[in-house]
Amino acid sequence: MDYRYIKAFMLTARHLSFSKAADILKIAQSAVSRQVKLLEESIGEELIIRSSKKVLLTVKGKEFYAACEHFDRMCSDIFQREDNRPLKIGILNGLLKTWFNPILIKYYKKFNRDLQIHVADQPELQKGIEQGKYDIIFSTDNFQSELVSSLKLFDEKLVLISKEEVNKKKLHEYRWIVFSDTDNLYKISKRPSDNVVVVESLSSIVNLVKNGIGIAVIPDHVLKKTDNLVVQEVQALKSPGIYMTTLNYKNQPSFLKEILSVINK
Repeated sequence: MDYRYIKAFMLTARHLSFSKAADILKIAQSAVSRQVKLLEESIGEELIIRSSKKVLLTVKGKEFYAACEHFDRMCSDIFQREDNRPLKIGILNGLLKTWFNPILIKYYKKFNRDLQIHVADQPELQKGIEQGKYDIIFSTDNFQSELVSSLKLFDEKLVLISKEEVNKKKLHEYRWIVFSDTDNLYKISKRPSDNVVVVESLSSIVNLVKNGIGIAVIPDHVLKKTDNLVVQEVQALKSPGIYMTTLNYKNQPSFLKEILSVINK
C-alpha cells in the first residue's frame, strides 16, 4: 500500500467530492484523482466509482474509509490528549533515600501522576534510558549521545565523617565503612584498611559511624543536622555532579516540565 495517497482518498470519501478534497489540500482536482488512482493501483482494489455527477465508494472503499477514520481518531487522541501515563524513573540508591525523597513530597503536592521508581547502578541506568526502560534517570554520570543528554542539577560534595577527629594521613589505621570495593576511601588513602565493613545503604553507613564503628566518605546531603558527627572536607576527591538524563527531545514533554518545575523550585 502506498500510504502517501491516503489523505486524498479520505477527504474524497468524506465529502464524496474530488473538488472538495482538492480545495482542502490546495492542489488541482486532477491531482487528487490521480493520487486516489495510485492508491488503488498499489493495493489492487477499486475504492471509488467515478462518474461525471457522483463519487461513490465501493464496498471495500467504505470499509477502508471507516478503518482510516478510526486510525485518524486514534492518532489525534494520542497526540492531543494530556499524557497521564506513569512516569518511569531510574535512580541511584543513595540519591533516592536522601535527595529525591523530599522532591517526591513536593511533586505530589502539585501533580497526580503515578511514578514507577527503580533503583539501579550506573551501567544499568544508562542502558535503561537508551532502551526506553526509563523516562528519566538521576545519577552521577554525564551521559551524552545522539539518543540521550544529561542536565546537571547540582554538585555533590563528598565529606569524611567520623565519631571523633581523625588523622587523614593515617586513614588506613581506622575501620572503614564502605558502600562497595570502589568506595571513595580507597581513592584518598595510600593504603587500604585491614578492617573494612561493606554496607549497601548510606543511612546504615551513617548510623554505624555515629556509633563509633568506623569512618566513611559520603555525600554531605545524606547527613542531618542532628547526626552530631565530625565532618571533614576531602580535597583530594572531585565532587561529582548530579545529573538528570532523558532522551533528546526537541520539545519538552509535559512530564519533564512537571519534574523540573519541582526540582528547580
